[in-house]
Amino acid sequence: MRSRVLLLVPALALVAAGAAGCGSPSSSSGAVASADGTGFVAGDGSLVVLDPASRPPAPELTGTTLDGSPFSLAEHRGEVVVLNVWASWCAPCRAEAATLQQVAQETAADGVQFVGLDTRDSDTAARAFADRFGITFPSIVDRDGRLQLLFSDTLPPQAIPSTLVVDRQGRIAARALGAVDVSELRGIIEPLVAEGGAAASAAS
Repeated sequence: MRSRVLLLVPALALVAAGAAGCGSPSSSSGAVASADGTGFVAGDGSLVVLDPASRPPAPELTGTTLDGSPFSLAEHRGEVVVLNVWASWCAPCRAEAATLQQVAQETAADGVQFVGLDTRDSDTAARAFADRFGITFPSIVDRDGRLQLLFSDTLPPQAIPSTLVVDRQGRIAARALGAVDVSELRGIIEPLVAEGGAAASAAS
């Protein structure tokens, strides 16, 4: 099993942390990919986790899902949001699909919302992917990669797959470059769920 790097970084180190995730010199602003997957930036397995004081606000992410429904990240304020950047032609995305679906089902009752960001893909291939792997959470259509680039000033998801986790206050709390497994993903999510519980207890 490959190792992962867990980093606690201050806000001033965000640019350096983003650069560390790029597996190819062909792109400095994000993953460059085509419909057949050639030229995409592979994740290096790095994981960045930010402490609460260093978390930047997530961008205004809105779009349309594969089933034609509108999606707005702002409407999920108060939930932990797991945003996975994927494409149907990406082999590591196929490898982690079951993990994402499993953890999405296991954490839904805790106020965790999973959403995909299907980038540089065709809708037909993306829907076939979701059907094949039994993905029940929504995925936003990002045919030209513009939505992915909204995160370029925070923790850019510059590999495919990448996973960003947004806390209940709408701040980016973590980023994983490359496929994740169940224990890694739960290890990111569970402290953020607990933060919400602690805040509610303090308020009462």
